[in-house]
Amino acid sequence: MDNKKEDGISMWRHPGGKLVEKGAHSLTDAELLAIIISTGTKGKSAEDIANEILNKFGSFQGMTNHPLSKFLQFKGLGEVKIVRIAAAFEIAKRIVERVIKDYER
Repeated sequence: MDNKKEDGISMWRHPGGKLVEKGAHSLTDAELLAIIISTGTKGKSAEDIANEILNKFGSFQGMTNHPLSKFLQFKGLGEVKIVRIAAAFEIAKRIVERVIKDYER
């Protein structure tokens, strides 16, 4: 597992360990995005990249208003990672659309 116990406190090398132990609700936006990004680059973790993205765009909602090519500016993000982010956003969009549709009935 991704966590180690040190003096009774959990330590995670990746937010996935925190998700497993504490639940998705306990993660920050950057930690959730880091899970989708999966890996970083030399000297920059997936969470560092996620923080850079969120600082640039302000929020998940801010990220949705830009073309996928805009994400290539971030070192450590290539096509595969950008496609994963786009897919996750599309899943979220479809869930929201379905909830709204069900609510309007």
